Amino acid sequence: MYDIVIIGAGVSGAATARELSRFRARICVIERGEDVCCGTSKANSGIVHAGFDAPEGSLMARLNVRGNQMMEVLSRELDFPFRRNGALVVCRDEQMLPALETLRQRGVQNGVTGLCILNREEVHSMEPALADDVCGALFAPASGIVCPFELNIAMAENAAVNGVEFHMNTEAEDIRRTEDGYEVLTNRGPLRTKCVVNAAGVYADRFHNMVSETPLHITPRRGEYCLLDKTTGSLVSHTIFPLPDRDGKGILVTPTVHGNLLTGPTAEDIPDKEGVCTTAEGLSRVMERAALHVKGIPFREVITSFAGLRACEDGHDFVIGEPADAPGFVDCAGIASPGLSASPAIGEMISELLRKRLNLEPNPEFIPYRKGSPRLSSLPFEERNRLIRGNPAYGNIICRCEEVSEGEIIDAIRRPLGARSLDGVKRRVRAGMGRCQGGFCSPKVMEILARELRTGMDEITKAGPGSAVLKGRNMEWL
Repeated sequence: MYDIVIIGAGVSGAATARELSRFRARICVIERGEDVCCGTSKANSGIVHAGFDAPEGSLMARLNVRGNQMMEVLSRELDFPFRRNGALVVCRDEQMLPALETLRQRGVQNGVTGLCILNREEVHSMEPALADDVCGALFAPASGIVCPFELNIAMAENAAVNGVEFHMNTEAEDIRRTEDGYEVLTNRGPLRTKCVVNAAGVYADRFHNMVSETPLHITPRRGEYCLLDKTTGSLVSHTIFPLPDRDGKGILVTPTVHGNLLTGPTAEDIPDKEGVCTTAEGLSRVMERAALHVKGIPFREVITSFAGLRACEDGHDFVIGEPADAPGFVDCAGIASPGLSASPAIGEMISELLRKRLNLEPNPEFIPYRKGSPRLSSLPFEERNRLIRGNPAYGNIICRCEEVSEGEIIDAIRRPLGARSLDGVKRRVRAGMGRCQGGFCSPKVMEILARELRTGMDEITKAGPGSAVLKGRNMEWL
């Protein structure tokens, strides 16, 4: 019997688990994927939005601004990369300049600080690569960039260290009301619990509608991206947005915390909740639209493309709280952009709701800190040598593109909620995320996984069940 079962181990579920681990409670997170950060949270822009875009008075606006304010402290506590690089919303038509002021005023109403309007000379001085016809911009210095994988994994690891159970490859199939709460039926058996947190991304409407007569509907909105090599990462230093339209914030151009350049996303409503394929049309649109406000983007340097789904609720706001007819069932639904930015505040809000409902007591053994894996490529020369002298595995480079050592990969596997697949290693230490996209290092990473997990090479997968890399008695490459 659990106090709380959380469905979904994306950023919202992980943030909620981490905040709830501050209290004495028996908590588990179930995730249908083989790892945390396998759904919406793994495929987004990595932008920590300032909060000027969300409608005034909305829950989305309030939690965006609060999450942004929390991110800097959180990054220090949990040791993940975060940088306030600032954002520019650029205007290419002088007749549209008043729209920048409208955005600024909305941001002020939402509590965003530091917003200002820049003229043509000022904005081109800040970003020389902007298109020549850019005539002004809204500058939001509070905006930042983060690695979505590392944020998600850091919160989940910290929750696990503080006693939260995580069950991967565990899919919720049905939810039933019981006298003392709920029974969550999974592919691995039933779980009884007093309360449920529904953080299931694009599937949150499905679980909500199992327990409530008030229907919830979520539309998956596909966003396609192009990721460019690190040689292009300095083209812009701020996150560059066009003026937003009814479909969202538009196609942005931004550096990443690891030095790449990212462009996207598109915004296409689709019926398929698994529709994460990229399309020729969508990627062409990304390149065409990005080139309208930043010149000279070297798209020949694209090293990968990907698509993610945003969970868009019909009311265009976050849905957080208990339905009137389902006490103890807490929705965390419709968490589209700026969901990543708001995630720490979402966790804080849900934790406080359940603390009051269950009358939870503080956990005196709560540990707020987590130390990430050593990153050889970012260490000073002497510190790098000291690390290698202490453990020679750190001197054996496995991924040459990202300079990832054997020691870092071993650490990724042995950590709390450690990697169990090629993608799990990639999300934690970036082996396979460079220019060759794992073309050279994948066999070596597989060998390390097989050795550490004490299993055969034919059992190693790309991303969990159904994605084996080798097949047949001769272990042929697929």
